[in-house]
Amino acid sequence: MTAWIKAGNTAVVTGGASGIGLEASRRYAAAGMNVVIADRNKETLETAFNELAEIAGSSDRIASHTCDVSDLAQVEALRDVTMDRFGAIHCLMNNAGIGMPVGAPWEDMEALKTTMSINLGGVINGCHAFIPAMLEHGEPGAVINTGSKQGITRPPGNYAYNLSKAGILAYTESVAHAFVTTEGCRLTAHLLVPGFVYTPMISAHIPKKPPFAWTAEQTVDFMLERLNNDDFYVICPDNEATREVDEKRIRWNADDIINNRPALSRWHPEYEEQFTAYMDN
Repeated sequence: MTAWIKAGNTAVVTGGASGIGLEASRRYAAAGMNVVIADRNKETLETAFNELAEIAGSSDRIASHTCDVSDLAQVEALRDVTMDRFGAIHCLMNNAGIGMPVGAPWEDMEALKTTMSINLGGVINGCHAFIPAMLEHGEPGAVINTGSKQGITRPPGNYAYNLSKAGILAYTESVAHAFVTTEGCRLTAHLLVPGFVYTPMISAHIPKKPPFAWTAEQTVDFMLERLNNDDFYVICPDNEATREVDEKRIRWNADDIINNRPALSRWHPEYEEQFTAYMDN
């Protein structure tokens, strides 16, 4: 078992009132950890708090806090109330995120700003607020940032979401390297890259779970398995995209640069047949 997942340690999960964040919080609570969930939705926070308290057998080890992760002051307040209540923090899971519809890359500036401030800004705010205190206590711990496959292969259709998740990839790589090169650091960083997961953010648009989608439970099972292996890139499959499929898509995307192909050639009409043959090979 991962060293920091143990009774008495503390985990903070943003976006913790539903989906992947709530499922991860259930596992931490079941392991005897103190769990603090943060979310903007007070109603879902209350429901999640009650469920986690039941899992923990008491509300003494569970806390909830309303927080807009795009606001650094609110994230710092989340850190302060957590440390006042439980002391040292051993897991920071920056999981809060949104997916807003946008138009062309030169349109929807407000949607872009909102997406970037929550998805990427929330991760950066969380790290700036929590990591210094986590380094100071010197105990084993982890920072888990939720990215997306769209931040790696960047398919057309939602430039704002892709940009935010690509930023999380680059930022989390920097955090991981800084941990490795900081003397005496016992923290690790991990990029959680879910597949297609049927969460409330998806069910709001697709009422019935598609057969190719994974559940939050499957995703967290996989995450914990790979964390136990100390993986940095936790690239989750689903019922359609296997590890082999993901690797081939990622490699094709990287080869766009190496081979100087057109941007996003996977979706370029002139490369349709070549990409299909590549995937079938």
